[in-house]
Amino acid sequence: MIHELKIAPCYFSAVESGEKTFEIRDNRDRGFQKGDLVVLKEYDRKVPIESFRFTGKQIIKVITYVTNYEQQPGFVVFAMADPDQISKEHAV
Repeated sequence: MIHELKIAPCYFSAVESGEKTFEIRDNRDRGFQKGDLVVLKEYDRKVPIESFRFTGKQIIKVITYVTNYEQQPGFVVFAMADPDQISKEHAV
């Protein structure tokens, strides 16, 4: 499954640099699972919410682990990695 998610610029840059390798997200309408792809789309925080828009920058990641341990009801934490990194690790 592919999940398209908006992400704030400060978090986008941390994911892009490799510093942030996880997301905490509401899972009540998503059903995040290991192996799912996430498309993280950076949005422009400088415009009013009624004029909401994306910057055009995006990153694709694959979910490698999901847990709801110690989260608010309905929320999960998932680990993520570059899809090509997963392919290389599982190559024969």
